[in-house]
Amino acid sequence: MNLETIKANIVTNVYHIKSDKKVALHKHTNHNELFYCIKGDGFGVLENEEVKLTEGKVFIVPAGTMHALRTDSNLWVSSFLIPVLTTLVR
Repeated sequence: MNLETIKANIVTNVYHIKSDKKVALHKHTNHNELFYCIKGDGFGVLENEEVKLTEGKVFIVPAGTMHALRTDSNLWVSSFLIPVLTTLVR
C-alpha cells in the first residue's frame, strides 16, 4: 500500500446546504465518503434512511451507496472522498 497514492486520491470539499437546495441522490463507485458537520443541522440521506447531523457529528457513506444531504435551515459540512483501496492497487 502506497500512502502517497492514497493521500493524492483523497478529495476534500466544504459545502453549505441551504433549506431550498435540493441535493439529488447519487453515488461514488470508487470512493467512500465521510461528511463532518461543521455547523447547523440537517440529515444525511440514504435510500431508505436518514441520519441526523448536528455539529461535530459524522455521516459515513460506503462506496456505491446512494446518498444526499438535506436541511430545513442551514448545514455546513466537510466532505472527504476516500478511495476504495482496491481501486488504487494495480
